[in-house]
Amino acid sequence: MKKNVKRAILGTAGALAAANCVKAALYKPEKVDYGEPQTESVNEERAISHLSEAISIPTVSNPDKSLVDWSQFERFHDFLDRAYPLIAEKLEKEKVSEASLIYRWKGKNPELLPIALLSHQDVVPVSEGTEQDWVHPPFSGFNDGEYIWGRGALDMKNHLICVMEAVETLLEEGFEPECDVYLLFGHDEEVVASEYAGAKSIMETLRDRGIRLDSVLDEGGAILPVKVKGIIDKKLAGIGIAEKGYADIQVSVNHKGGHSSQPPKHTGLGILADVIKDLEKNQFDSKMEPFLSDLFDRVGRNVSYPARLLTCNLKYFKPLLLEIMKDIPPAACMTRTTTAVTMAQGSPAANVLPQVSSVIVNFRHMPGTTIDDVVRHIKNVVRNKDIEVKVLKSKEPSKFSPTDSRSYKVIEKLCMQSNPDSIVAPYLVMGGTDACFYEPICDNIYRFAPFIVNTELLLCTHATNERVPVTAMKEGVHFFKAYIRELAGN
Repeated sequence: MKKNVKRAILGTAGALAAANCVKAALYKPEKVDYGEPQTESVNEERAISHLSEAISIPTVSNPDKSLVDWSQFERFHDFLDRAYPLIAEKLEKEKVSEASLIYRWKGKNPELLPIALLSHQDVVPVSEGTEQDWVHPPFSGFNDGEYIWGRGALDMKNHLICVMEAVETLLEEGFEPECDVYLLFGHDEEVVASEYAGAKSIMETLRDRGIRLDSVLDEGGAILPVKVKGIIDKKLAGIGIAEKGYADIQVSVNHKGGHSSQPPKHTGLGILADVIKDLEKNQFDSKMEPFLSDLFDRVGRNVSYPARLLTCNLKYFKPLLLEIMKDIPPAACMTRTTTAVTMAQGSPAANVLPQVSSVIVNFRHMPGTTIDDVVRHIKNVVRNKDIEVKVLKSKEPSKFSPTDSRSYKVIEKLCMQSNPDSIVAPYLVMGGTDACFYEPICDNIYRFAPFIVNTELLLCTHATNERVPVTAMKEGVHFFKAYIRELAGN
């Protein structure tokens, strides 16, 4: 009897193993005919030259408008008019707020909803004292034949110039769009959660005119090489379908001050230390959002066969995956609202006990979580109920855009046509973009940068030696030309 039971168990285990092998063998990317890629002419030399010149104009934004050199934005506008004469001649141009731009390329069919391509003109400043650390000066736009160097090379004058090059070239070729095409260029995207954002003013201008957009395409993640020896060697193109919110929140405790020669058991900062510990120990709950399941599924179908024995069963490992991701910061941020204690303040002098001690905590909250939810979380997890909580700066997260819209499908199609070995998947943007301001007039909002860039280069965004590969410009212009043809063509 025991032998029969043992045989039955072994037989069942063998059958399950065999079934899993079959399942893994069939667990492959769906076969979709994306058609042959269109051949688009690109004036690569012109695009490269114009990016270098664009970088040389230091359009640095600042939270304090009085510190902005607005003459540099005027220089940048003059440069665009000179560099793109057909756009200047044939598109309607309008300045909004201090320096944001609206270009309208009028389509033949006024009944069709317009499409919009976004970029921002501004760049972050170069940290004082780091100028000499650059291989080439940060506002030189130097082209060494391999890279174009300077602030804005990746974020995001490369994107803006490629959009302008695409439209100028289409005009040269006599292309006439069916629907209106808007080019919307904000001037202060790098000022996080600005109440007076140029992109917000653009959206309000369009909304007041009764204009609703079919789709919006803004900056997002680049196309990243994904290579693990023996398991996967692909390019991952992430399409941002939403972005996190942002909140700077001050948490304070009041305490009796006095002379540091007669300190109490805990000063105000000592009491505040427990507040910080409570916040860091009690993180927001993690959740496997649908976009993340979709991302894992698409990557899992592209790994080698032995690895697919595991990835084909990922849905059963979600709880384990979440536990693992919680301990890896770049992964954890995709599953939950993040808590980062970034600044602290106590007394104004070393020999004075602080009367008010405070920290500033930066939260990046998930779609579906509000700023009010974040404040409630703070009050719930901090044991000291005498704290004061003040929201200093904030913006709510965006909604999720659909992955079955015409715009999303076009981005996916163009990625697969340019590289059939690509993995195209939706993802959540951790930082902020101007795209979030357009939700009142558009449901289909996507964040995607058509540039193949490795992780090393991505890390120099906002940092020293920001640069973009020269070859990326041809790729970018080609993508935007094809995107406009697909969405605004016949």
